[in-house]
Amino acid sequence: MGRVSHATDAVHPAPAPPVVEGPRGSRLDSWWGALVSTPARQRAWRWGGPIAVTLLAAILRLWNLGDPHSLVFDETFYVKDGWSLLHLGYEGSWPATPDPAFNAGDVNTYTDSPTYVVHPPLGKWIIALGLAVFGAENSFGWRISVAVCGILGVLLISMIGTKLFRSTLLGTIAGFLFAIDGHAIVMSRVGILDGILMLFLLLGFGAFLLDREWHLKRLAERIAAREREGDEVLWGPAIWNRPWLVAAGVALGLATAVKWSGLYFLVAFALWTVLVDALARRRAGLPFWISAAILKQGLATFVLLVPVYLASYLVTWTGWFTSTNGYYRNWAQTDGTPWAGGLAWVPLTIQNFWHFEVSVYNFNVNEHSPHPYAANPFTWLFMIRPTQMYVNTISDGTGGCGEQTCYENITSVGNAAIWWAATAAIFFLVYRLIRKREWQVGIILMGMVGGYLPWLLFSGRTIFQFYTIAFEPYMILGLTFVIGMALGKRTDARRKRVAALWVVGAYLLLAVAVSVFFWPVWTAQPIPGWLLTLHYWLPTWR
Repeated sequence: MGRVSHATDAVHPAPAPPVVEGPRGSRLDSWWGALVSTPARQRAWRWGGPIAVTLLAAILRLWNLGDPHSLVFDETFYVKDGWSLLHLGYEGSWPATPDPAFNAGDVNTYTDSPTYVVHPPLGKWIIALGLAVFGAENSFGWRISVAVCGILGVLLISMIGTKLFRSTLLGTIAGFLFAIDGHAIVMSRVGILDGILMLFLLLGFGAFLLDREWHLKRLAERIAAREREGDEVLWGPAIWNRPWLVAAGVALGLATAVKWSGLYFLVAFALWTVLVDALARRRAGLPFWISAAILKQGLATFVLLVPVYLASYLVTWTGWFTSTNGYYRNWAQTDGTPWAGGLAWVPLTIQNFWHFEVSVYNFNVNEHSPHPYAANPFTWLFMIRPTQMYVNTISDGTGGCGEQTCYENITSVGNAAIWWAATAAIFFLVYRLIRKREWQVGIILMGMVGGYLPWLLFSGRTIFQFYTIAFEPYMILGLTFVIGMALGKRTDARRKRVAALWVVGAYLLLAVAVSVFFWPVWTAQPIPGWLLTLHYWLPTWR
């Protein structure tokens, strides 16, 4: 009996004592779970978080927006262009050195002679809306339209982050980081085009994000229906009902009508859409998934995307087309040579417009004029050479900074705690995409592909660090993805979860502290020289 008992013990050892798991989550998680425990409270949080950071953005962008009452940096072009557009329908010319008079309120010295411009008109029309409401004599009116675009950008990135990460908390963090970043603040408080471009690109990005979900659902439904009918599905259907794809085409057409760099975004996300379509058909088991995505669904995507893109771009030129005096409006009839041969049938108005566009292209690709704040795009991610938008010295003791000489600066330098962390996050996401192939990582990086990579081809041109506002939202989303990884889940072991909350909370507090410190040099607050010097963290920031 003893031997049998021992044998039995060997074959069926005594069960191990149960593993006692430690507590999960944190007290903060428990408190928050109780706070949003009802559907109504969850809905309030889903909207309340993004709205709260949007209100914060509004305060930071609208406070004392009219100061300085002086055209800063490229406001000298776009504000005056917007004002003449409002009255002429095209950009009129101004007398020599018009800025002092314009600053003083003499805003109607433009003439009906056209001036040469190198950017499409939509951004200037949007600036003109603020001028129409508040008047060109009011510097608040010069900047309010761009400020509204910056505020809406914070709301959009919050909503996109919530959708992308399926987390209101992460969406709110993305909006918060964008709201307090100095580069985003400056580019919302200066009346130039790039903040407007950022908004339309972000609208297009959001539309592509929604189209992905819309298309995947309908593709699966159509394939399942065909299979229930007993049909062999080789290519899969072409989905023509894609309203979000059409919306993306409109948004990117309007982005290109602000600056031509919107075209890069269209190309990048058109290719991304074809790739997403191909992978969806592959997962569905379709044998001809590559050819279907390119030749079948790809054709439908082109038809849905490109015509509305072109139409949205062209409609913004209505003022030029309906005028009789816009720049190059009568080129073929006067200084130029009308097309001949097989193109002789093209209306002269179209020939004139094409000549205008070609001349703008040639100007942009050949712009090499030296500028003290020109920045090579290879340095952009590291924020080596930010742009000084405004510099003023008050030496008579009236500056209000407590010293005889005070300095007022507007510098488009980002919050270093946010910017450099976001740069590191983007490089990490490249590695993450190779290893994990997560679609969220892919779409964020595609924003960088469309917004940043093409500029590397023009590193010899005269271009500036502030162009980065166009792709900064995707840097912020990349950083938020990493923050989400660091936070983990509410079901993590308590010790791990508490440590993660402390680390992320400390990082956000650091970002706030840096924003508070740099606020004066983002908003032209008068400060003494010794304090200004403390803001030059790199020698190239001077």
